[in-house]
Amino acid sequence: MYLEIENELPMDKIDKALQSMIDNMPEKTGKSLAQWKALLKTTSFSKHSEAVNFLKKEHRVTHGFANTIVALSKEEDNSPADLVEAQYKGKENLLPIYKQLLTVVKGFGNDVIITPKKTTVSIIRKKQFALIKPATKTRIDLGLKLKDTPTTERLENSGPFGTMCTHRVKVSHSDEIDDQLIGWLKEAYQMAD
Repeated sequence: MYLEIENELPMDKIDKALQSMIDNMPEKTGKSLAQWKALLKTTSFSKHSEAVNFLKKEHRVTHGFANTIVALSKEEDNSPADLVEAQYKGKENLLPIYKQLLTVVKGFGNDVIITPKKTTVSIIRKKQFALIKPATKTRIDLGLKLKDTPTTERLENSGPFGTMCTHRVKVSHSDEIDDQLIGWLKEAYQMAD
């Protein structure tokens, strides 16, 4: 079932954006992905954010590149499609929601980068502005970075996302991706410039 749905997902666009980022890495960061991976293996980091901060502070790598380098270093043996497939194993009913969220964020501009990780998918502009996580068999948690935005009954605090996001919206059905939710996503995208 996943392969049929995967063909509907814009995975080729995700793969192309990620591949473009990897291809541009030597020019933009001074090292290839393989060189960055080798460098990261020389130091032990207990958290993803520690490795990202190390690359940003010690090597002046932008957040988007640092986050992608660290994520790809951890998931070395998995392609983006493999990571997404593993996240939705047993939760295939959530893939239409995931697909719809990707369609929305890709519509914001060509500068959106989709980076699948082991348990989440990061949505990045210059900075990460959203996270998509299949939280249960019936719900996706959408994490958003919305500075100075009060919480509401629907726009909750970040919950399990901690400091990676400021807010969380629980999405169980495609019809919950409404104008209000799209507005929050667009606002988070604009703040990530």
